[in-house]
Amino acid sequence: MATTVTQMRDIRRWSMLGLGVFAQASSAVFIHGVPFLLPALTADGMPLATAGLLVAMPTVGLVCTLIAWGYVVDRIGEHKVLVSGPLLMFGAGVAAATVSDYVLLGALLFLGGVGAASTNGASGRVIVGWFPPQRRGLAMGIRQTAQPIGVGIGALSIPAVAAAHGVSAAILVPAVMAGVAALGCLIGIVDPPRPAGRAADRVNPYRGDSTLWRIHAVSVLLCIPQGTVWTFALLWLHNDVGWSLPVAGALVTGTQFLGALGRIGAGAWSDRVGSRLGPLRTVAIAAVISMGALALAAWTHAWWAAIPLLIAASIITVSDNGLAFTAVAEIAGPFWSGRGLGIQNTGQNLAMAAIPPVFGALITASGFPAAYLLAAVLAMAAVPLVPVHRRSD
Repeated sequence: MATTVTQMRDIRRWSMLGLGVFAQASSAVFIHGVPFLLPALTADGMPLATAGLLVAMPTVGLVCTLIAWGYVVDRIGEHKVLVSGPLLMFGAGVAAATVSDYVLLGALLFLGGVGAASTNGASGRVIVGWFPPQRRGLAMGIRQTAQPIGVGIGALSIPAVAAAHGVSAAILVPAVMAGVAALGCLIGIVDPPRPAGRAADRVNPYRGDSTLWRIHAVSVLLCIPQGTVWTFALLWLHNDVGWSLPVAGALVTGTQFLGALGRIGAGAWSDRVGSRLGPLRTVAIAAVISMGALALAAWTHAWWAAIPLLIAASIITVSDNGLAFTAVAEIAGPFWSGRGLGIQNTGQNLAMAAIPPVFGALITASGFPAAYLLAAVLAMAAVPLVPVHRRSD
């Protein structure tokens, strides 16, 4: 007889959450850590354009297959996906560490990105499936810390390993993590229960209801302030504020950890009030205020206010992620949550990919305050799109 949510022991729930976070973190190291190879690749004589294309291949693989992986999750369950996806990452990474041909290396990095995409919908569904509604927000907030954890691991390990042992050894860092994740998920992940497969349960939740599409749109708009701060804060602190790169880098790194705590806090808050969408609207409003105030402080060179506002904006603008993901998984239901989370991730990743060139051009033409102001305006557009309050169930 299958274990139910109420019968599942807390220690088992939290262990599966830990495995989901580790699997997602290994994906984040593969996706966001490979770009840290740029100094080593160019030092070996590779043209910057070629190196840039190579390190972008994992992201391309991710974006191209997020929805497909979501469909697979909905069809065969989470356990098999959380084993096969990291296993694909492991195989592609190990193979990439053994080749010298740039074309083949790019193809293997793309394949690793395909494997990395698997953890997005699957690990999210494990949480929503095994945690009761009053704990899902907190659990999803913890799960959402996987990305900054992965970025931090990549930043600390990959450049150092590449400098000491070469690019091939550095590629093995995320590959080995993925292999450990695959083994852990094989042993420790159990597919959450699903209701009997009635036809009504499998009805497309996107038909005749705009709720999910609105949440996706809100998430895309709100990830723009997040991406703007993440991408350009270091450059702004160095160029406009006049800080040294090490000091500016330390502040930006610190805001990553604070942002992770913000995601956990937002999730716990949503559990307390029994709603994901109410807090999501509040976070959107706070993002408008913080980015607008940061734009004003940057424009007037009021650094005494701009630095605290940057820290506040860095925390606020990432706090919506877990809320939106939990809402999508709950509303989409057990037979559509994989695809729903795949669509969610695809939209956000496409928007994040557009931020560096678009906002970089804006900063070149009009300065950092204009970029912060545009991010605030886009966040403002998200506020009325947040659907009407729904209690978690």
